[in-house]
Parts: sequence; C-alpha cells; structure tokens
Amino acid sequence: IMAPGGLLSNPIDAISLGLGMMFGTAGLPHILMRFFTVSDAKEARKSVFYATGFIGYFYLLLISVGFGAIVMVGTDPSFRDANGAIIGGGNMIAVHLAQAVGGNLFLGFISAVAFATILAVVAGLTLAGASAVSHDLYAQVFARGRTTEAGEVRLSKISAVVIGIVAIYLGYVFENQNVAFMVGLAFAVAASCNFPVLAMSILWRGTTTWGALAGGLVGLISAVTMVVLSKAVWVTTFGHPAALFPYDNPALFSMPLAFATIWVVSLMDKSRRAQRERAAFEAQYVRSETGIGATGAHAH
Repeated sequence: IMAPGGLLSNPIDAISLGLGMMFGTAGLPHILMRFFTVSDAKEARKSVFYATGFIGYFYLLLISVGFGAIVMVGTDPSFRDANGAIIGGGNMIAVHLAQAVGGNLFLGFISAVAFATILAVVAGLTLAGASAVSHDLYAQVFARGRTTEAGEVRLSKISAVVIGIVAIYLGYVFENQNVAFMVGLAFAVAASCNFPVLAMSILWRGTTTWGALAGGLVGLISAVTMVVLSKAVWVTTFGHPAALFPYDNPALFSMPLAFATIWVVSLMDKSRRAQRERAAFEAQYVRSETGIGATGAHAH
C-alpha cells in the first residue's frame, strides 16, 4: 500500500497536481466570496481562517477514506460487478465505504451530505459567475457605471441561467470522467488565473491593472487549452488517437506563464493610471496586512 503509485511514475504530473491543489485553493471563487460576506476586515480574516481550516481537515480525511476503501471495499466482492469492477465506478468508492462502515443508515447520511455539498458548491460558483458578469464585466467595463441596480440584478439572473445550461451540457460531455480528476482541473484553472493576480497585486508594488488583466487571461486561456489538449480530455473524452499536451495537470506550466505575463506587462505599462496604482501600493499593503482603513463594509 505504501509503495510508490502511478503519480510518482510521472513526477512532473505529480508536482503540477500538487501546485494546482495548493495554490488553487486560494483562487477558488466560492472561497474568495467569503471576503465579501463579512462586516469588516477582522471578520474577513476569521472567515478565511475557518474556511481553510475545514479544507485542510478535509484533505487529511482523504487519507483515512482511501485506506478504508482499500481494506473494506476493495476486498469485498459484494461491491463488484460480474466483471470484477467496482459497481458505479471509482466515483462511488466513498459511498460504498459508507455502506461498509455503517450500513444503509450511514449510506443514506453520506449520500445526503454529498448531495448537499454539490448543491452548495454549484450555488456558490453560479452566484460568483453571475455576479462577475453583471457587476464586474457589464457594470464596470461595458456600461462604465451607467447602469441601475435593477439592471444588474436582471443581467445576473440571465447569467445564472446561461451558466447553468453550459454546466449541464459539459456535465454530459464529461460524464465518464473521474470526479477527483475534474476537481483537480478546477483547482489548476484557479491556480493559473486567480492566484497569480491576487499574489502579485498584494505583494508586488509594480503590479498594474493591465498587467493583472493580461496575466489572468493568459493563465486562464493556457490552463484551459492545456487541459483540453491533455490525454484525459483530448483522448478519453473526444476520442482522438494521441494527446497534444503530454501532462494531465497544467498548473506547473500555466501558472508561471501568468506570473511572467503580469510582470512583463506591468513593467511595460507607463500610463498615468499605472503610476497612480504604484504610488498607492503602500497604503494598500498596510490595509491588506492589518485591516486598518478597511473596517467598514462596502456595497458590491
């Protein structure tokens, strides 16, 4: 059991997966939303502390669940079909383990928890996406503030419906993919798109708006492109004979691209806006580290 597994046979993929899972957590939309649902900076820090604590606890539980599944599910023939494969596939391992440990009662409880978790994550991501389209993209970029709250709410509702339709379609396309692998891809995209922008804007005084925008776009496009061209999608899902990108996890390559783009574009940005943003870094850094000057809630 403790022997090196399949991931260690490809160390680049293993490192890329680890980077995506580690830094992607800081860039997940439904984690970042916790900053906007609190009353002040002190509560924001407390909220994020609890969120990351629960996430770390969950990761530790995976070890127990994995070993428990090997012992209690892998050795029990009642959980296998006529061909010897796990009934329902690898995505059903945790559910089968619940039945093996606590019978039908625990099976029902874990199934309900899984269903509630799916609803919570989907609701959080849908809300984050819809608010980004209506408030950030439409109101701030296209309308440039010349809009009403009712108009933003209406566009937010339309965006939620469109995002839901696209998500349902992609769910059918990737029906046979392993859930854990799909979660890893989401973390890789978050690590490549959101995390570099957050890290550079907080820690580097030279970051400008154009640099953050360009870096985020490069990280997003490169991560999604590498995922699509990987074996898991290009071969397994789309049926092509060979993958165009040799690794399943893109974070090791797409995340440095995002950081480099932010750095280069910010250095090249000589606009007056960039000069004002560099001059305002000290006040922003103190506020981000101490909460001084940002103790009140803002309208979003």
